[in-house]
Amino acid sequence: MNLLDAQKRITTPLADRIRPLTLDEFIGQAHIVGKGKLLRRAIETDSLTSSIFFGPPGVGKTTLASIIANTTNSRFIKLNAVTSGVKEIRSVIQEAEKHLEMYGIGTYVLLDECHRWTKAQSDSILPALESGTIKFIGSTTENPYIAMTGAIVSRCRVFRFYPLTVDDVKTALNRALTDKERGLGRYDVVIDADALDHIAYIANGDVRCALNALELAVLTTEKDENGRIHITKEIAEDSIQAKAINCDEQQFYDMLSAFCKSLRGGDSSAALAWFARLIYAGADPRIIVRRMIAHASEDVGLANPQALQQAVAAAQALELIGMPEARLPIAQAIIFICESPKSNSVVMAIGEAMKDAENTIDEPVPVHLRDTSYKGAAKLGDGVGYKYPHDYPNHEVEQEYMPPSVKGKKYYIPSDMGLEAKIAEKHRQKKSK
Repeated sequence: MNLLDAQKRITTPLADRIRPLTLDEFIGQAHIVGKGKLLRRAIETDSLTSSIFFGPPGVGKTTLASIIANTTNSRFIKLNAVTSGVKEIRSVIQEAEKHLEMYGIGTYVLLDECHRWTKAQSDSILPALESGTIKFIGSTTENPYIAMTGAIVSRCRVFRFYPLTVDDVKTALNRALTDKERGLGRYDVVIDADALDHIAYIANGDVRCALNALELAVLTTEKDENGRIHITKEIAEDSIQAKAINCDEQQFYDMLSAFCKSLRGGDSSAALAWFARLIYAGADPRIIVRRMIAHASEDVGLANPQALQQAVAAAQALELIGMPEARLPIAQAIIFICESPKSNSVVMAIGEAMKDAENTIDEPVPVHLRDTSYKGAAKLGDGVGYKYPHDYPNHEVEQEYMPPSVKGKKYYIPSDMGLEAKIAEKHRQKKSK
């Protein structure tokens, strides 16, 4: 090993030094790179077409791209969406055209954080993609169908990467501990089983996070009298700190969706679990309580009107006392909404009413329902024929209130759930008269 390599080994993070160099060393993602799988076959035969690698951090996207770079006969250019402008992209394309024409050598362009590309940057590469001048490999933590332009995505095969399992992460950690060339094998390290388990679990599928924690633990722990570095669970806990929840924009909306569906489904434990994960991941609690207010009407409604009061009270408590104290009234409201009888009659009623408001003709308000508060209303006849309900028995009187174009239509149809059952019974009694 020369001096430059030795210096590089010292300064390069463990996660980069120990990065797998071949498909056989690659850990995880068996659904796409397992024996016989499409992506593996394409890499082995050097026939990979333009692709997008999509998944959370530390699961092997960049590593797999590096393996492709090490095995392909094509040129391999690495760019970053944050720092690469249209001018640089055009220069890369021009070089790719020269190599293809003069030597018959193709070019792969790896773009890290490809979701950050602007439309102008994306458009600048489209002709080269269509002509086959370059093959594009995008790496992103964001859902490409949402975060990227459709023109690029439609020309690529999207491969989804998933968080690694605890066993996958432990495999990577053990490999790093025994590798004397690129890993920590030159150190005399003894790591307790519960310490290794803790790092692998808390990393939450992110092998880079786990390797960074292991390296920090080894480099900051003093040797004992025998020259050994002993990593205990306490040292491991101090090295990795808190679990890192992967929460990009898509993951956030997926978790919020799971929370809302748990509210609707009446599973208070599941709703609390998703609420806790959203908060732990750094979600704005105001977004959560706004959804709770909506669901209190959408999914509970008049079956238990207090659900709305609980949700609004939780939102007010959040503004008054803030987090973390507000998690208690929020949790109370979550449980109340979940455990309440459910009815979607409110959302169905307003949905139908809004649809008819959009699709039916506008007509004058019936005379008896018109405003009479202005001077001269009587001369125009506005309000004539209106029956004041409080002048009649039970403070009710039969008269037409609906707009003429939807006369006879019923929007609100009460369910037989909770307190709404009383309203339903009242409607049945009126109908039978």
